[in-house]
Amino acid sequence: MAYQFESRVRYSETGLDRKLTHSAIIDYFQDCSTFQSEACGNGIDYLKGKSRAWMILSWQIEIARRPLLGERITVKTWPYEFKAFYGYRNFTLQDEHGTYLAKANSIWAFMDMESGKPAKLFPENISGYQMEPPLEMRSFPRKIQVPQECIRMDSFPVARHHLDTNNHVNNGQYIGMAEEFLPEGFEASVLRVEYRAQAKLHDVIVPMVHREEASFTVSLSDEAGKPYAIVVYSR
Repeated sequence: MAYQFESRVRYSETGLDRKLTHSAIIDYFQDCSTFQSEACGNGIDYLKGKSRAWMILSWQIEIARRPLLGERITVKTWPYEFKAFYGYRNFTLQDEHGTYLAKANSIWAFMDMESGKPAKLFPENISGYQMEPPLEMRSFPRKIQVPQECIRMDSFPVARHHLDTNNHVNNGQYIGMAEEFLPEGFEASVLRVEYRAQAKLHDVIVPMVHREEASFTVSLSDEAGKPYAIVVYSR
């Protein structure tokens, strides 16, 4: 059974166009899965006690429409597969009439926080979740290739407000960083994100930007050019 909660688009979640930002969409999805984990006994304190955590590897989000300030919305999530140390999870964002505003597929890794390596999943790690069939969505590879011709933008350090309870940059924060370079008026129908490394406090983020007619890529890299996260917006 899918887990869901209802909300209303807040002013603090909107951009210049009064629409829910891309980073706020991901925040809603992340909050929904966190609420589900807390509700079924597999929340932050439980995982911390076992030195475990779920780390996001990738997002694929199909956006039909970004809701406006004040709109009532429903967020849903459910896992559809667990395999080895991977978890596969879908999300939906719907308006008050049940119309889909966004759909998402995500891939997560179950991590041993002491060793920094993936940890095998045992039945007790997933027993609280009820799986549902996966959403029908377009198929994209998880790995994203960074275009060779990119423009290097001004770098900036990771600040404390970028961090989450795992002491690294929260996955939604990378989307907020990338949005700074999105051309005004660019409406994406697909948002893809691949996470490759964990940026921590005071690390330097170097944005590498590539623009094509129908897509926009931002690689948020370290000073050596290795990406922490790659974000692709496509029309």
